[in-house]
Amino acid sequence: MKNVLGIIASPRRLGNCEIMVKEISRHIPESHELHLLRLSDFHIKPCRGCYLCLFKKQRCVLRDDLTTIIDSLANADGLILACPTYFLGPNSTLKRLLDRGMTFYAHVERLWGKPAVGIGISGIAGKEGYTLLGIESFLNLILADIKGCAIVTGALPGEVLQNDCNIDLAARLGKSLFGPAPEKKTPACPVCGGSTFRFLSKSDIRCMLCSNSGTIAIKADNPVFQIEKDEHGLFLSRQEALEHREWLRGEVRRYQEQKDRLKEIRSRYDENGHWIKPS
Repeated sequence: MKNVLGIIASPRRLGNCEIMVKEISRHIPESHELHLLRLSDFHIKPCRGCYLCLFKKQRCVLRDDLTTIIDSLANADGLILACPTYFLGPNSTLKRLLDRGMTFYAHVERLWGKPAVGIGISGIAGKEGYTLLGIESFLNLILADIKGCAIVTGALPGEVLQNDCNIDLAARLGKSLFGPAPEKKTPACPVCGGSTFRFLSKSDIRCMLCSNSGTIAIKADNPVFQIEKDEHGLFLSRQEALEHREWLRGEVRRYQEQKDRLKEIRSRYDENGHWIKPS
């Protein structure tokens, strides 16, 4: 029996995110057990950028609930992520966890390639902002294998399942989790499959998911992207993930070599400004 982990990036109990995770789970053909993890239940401290998780025991020195989450991800056979839209973006619990991403790179071997699907909830149709991008980015950077991501609309708790199209979508995502990913029907980055781009000039673009750059042209009324991988990949292959881990370790060594010179630069700004502290 497979172990499926439902990651709920919403503090609302039995809200649309939790319901969609459970609805997707009901459509998974394979025999499985659903385990649920609500991110707001866990104490996740901000990353302090010390890089110590990449060395020695490969565990973060901060004492919080991160290890529990990493172990849950590593023990899962598949992932379902649901996240609501807050002010045109994904709920902040998703980003706070992702900010601890250097610890994920310490566990590439345990985390790599988990099949995953993601669903974003928008209270108003078309007002999801960058929620979908945030979901895709999260799943990629925890080294999952994305089988499908989508946005659905539902403002009131439970309202999301009053729409038959949303139920059909949940069924497709459930069937895709351990099966083949459905073919993309919209123009996408040829490197990572992302669909969000920044226009750098009239024809120059950058994919906002994999951060590789290229060009766009219109041929037969359709956009055609010419994008190639640069030399520093993050999540497109297991080897790239391992190489990025080594790059991070190399940055620590580079800092040690330049520590005295960098300390002198930083000291020039030590006394500027007046700090506002919590009352």
